Amino acid sequence: MNAPYQQAEDFLRAIDDDWSQLIDHVGECKFTTKSERDPYEALVRAVAYQQLSTKAGDAILKKLINHYEQFPEPPQLLAATFDELRAVGFSGRKIETLQGIANAAVSGLVPPQAVADSMSNESLIQQITTIKGIGQWTVEMMLMFTLARMDILPADDFGIVEGYKRLKKLETAPKRKQMAEIGQAWSPYRTVASWYLWRVPK
Repeated sequence: MNAPYQQAEDFLRAIDDDWSQLIDHVGECKFTTKSERDPYEALVRAVAYQQLSTKAGDAILKKLINHYEQFPEPPQLLAATFDELRAVGFSGRKIETLQGIANAAVSGLVPPQAVADSMSNESLIQQITTIKGIGQWTVEMMLMFTLARMDILPADDFGIVEGYKRLKKLETAPKRKQMAEIGQAWSPYRTVASWYLWRVPK
């Protein structure tokens, strides 16, 4: 059976023995996207997880969805009070960012799915990082998991950088610029490469 990422796996395997062994160890790529979520929802979810463990992020999102009995629409988030969002578990800075995203979704700065699908990675990163509190990493998560873009490398993602450091048995982890340069060799499958680097055994 031809797995959906077979081509990407073969490509990465051919880079060197380290990659080949990593793919043997982890097995076939099971990267899954959540394309039913639009960019607005994807960004709100990404902010919930910023600087938190997955467990803590999950708990906050669960409270948010329970509070509204569904995932809140942009106007609902805009109408929410600081105390309401604070009670869900968001920090003051994140509340400001969330309302910025909701505002940008209403104004079209965060494009609906159909528009986002026709935009390049670069344009989306440039446009959405103008929202206060949204950095490149957050947009890259959206590009990977919502828009299913197959050539994204979040070059300052802690898990990816640490994974590469372990894969190559390096003394120090590469910095963002260096990581981006190293990752050029994994194009056009940098998303699949990222998925494997998140799984390098400790």
